[in-house]
Amino acid sequence: MTKVAFIGLGVMGFPMAGHLAAAGHDVTVYNRTAAKAQDWVSKHGGTAAATPREAASGAEIVFSCVGNDDDLRSVILGDDGAFAGMGEGTILVDNTTASAEVARELAAIGEERGIAFIDAPVSGGQAGAENGALTVMCGGEQAAFDNAKAVIDAFARAVTLMGPAGAGQLTKMVNQICIAGLLQGLSEGMSFGQKAGLDMEKVIDVIGKGAAQSWQMDNRASTMCKGEFDFGFAVDWMRKDLGICLAEANNNGARLPITAVVDQLYAQVQARGGRRWDTSSLMHLLAND
Repeated sequence: MTKVAFIGLGVMGFPMAGHLAAAGHDVTVYNRTAAKAQDWVSKHGGTAAATPREAASGAEIVFSCVGNDDDLRSVILGDDGAFAGMGEGTILVDNTTASAEVARELAAIGEERGIAFIDAPVSGGQAGAENGALTVMCGGEQAAFDNAKAVIDAFARAVTLMGPAGAGQLTKMVNQICIAGLLQGLSEGMSFGQKAGLDMEKVIDVIGKGAAQSWQMDNRASTMCKGEFDFGFAVDWMRKDLGICLAEANNNGARLPITAVVDQLYAQVQARGGRRWDTSSLMHLLAND
């Protein structure tokens, strides 16, 4: 059993923290909306704290999973932030999808305090979090990673150290870039098949056994054809992530022409009222024009 804290109980953090409790760890939680933390405690036991600092006090490993760079700084830094409650030799594992810049910033501040920082964004969506089957891509020092991995395993199917601080976030950017282009191609293919008058269930079945197969096809193609977009990862969050990707590409010189186009297509989805639709809703633009 490890004494841990979990900061941020959104659609991902709530079940992730639950898996830590189910694995036998002593979990203290914090959420900006205190009622959510109390709800978590009623379901999983453990303790709810009034501030990130209080949650982190005495914890060997602190997890965070919030919205963006500014949210992350607000719960980690400052008098009531997690760092203020953590002692030397402890580890902060951040599961937020954020910039590599903020990961390096927090890693440097942590190092000054004797606290190891691991940026550890996840892939697998809400279903992956609920099923304890997330893919976790980490950036940080090997020793801290080795100490934290067995605990992270409670909500993951794969946990990999990708390199120094920021490498986890950069890997997550690659993930989102690949998904964006794939979903647009899948949307175009499904729309083309519908307009051609094909039986799309048969199409999906046959091409899903060939080179076009992907997780997105297996899990989203049928619902896309039905105009159902209430699954998984919301467009608002995808646009946040793609913005991070495009900003990093501007820094490192990578060319992301398809990513930039898909980002603007998601802006059109938002304008249609689809801010909380899932990322497969690119199909809506093609099916309803």
